[in-house]
Amino acid sequence: MHRHGYKGRKFGREADQRTALTRGLMRSLFKYKSINTTMAKAKEIRRPAEKLITIAKKGDLASRRIVIARLDDQTMGNMLVDVIAPQVKRDSGYLKIERTGFRRGDNAEMATISFVDEIKDEVKKESK
Repeated sequence: MHRHGYKGRKFGREADQRTALTRGLMRSLFKYKSINTTMAKAKEIRRPAEKLITIAKKGDLASRRIVIARLDDQTMGNMLVDVIAPQVKRDSGYLKIERTGFRRGDNAEMATISFVDEIKDEVKKESK
């Protein structure tokens, strides 16, 4: 057997568990703006998270619904579209991964995934 043409890491989990793990990590990333996880998980969530940010930058209703469906969380989806996406100043490469050493128990390589641009939690109020 060969692994040609198979994308993604399995993490020793079933498909539905991997989906839940990815969604949970992305929700935490958008909520806290930076998370500490293993290098493999950080690399695995970077691509779908950046795709979601690109969709959220459009800001229309269809994009909002796609983001909410992918995150499976309405409040985080609205926050991504209303607060985070307008503050991102670039066309791609929104996230960075930095190595932080090795975990004490099993020596797994750890990493911090965070936004390249500074993201504030406040929504700017438009004056009339």
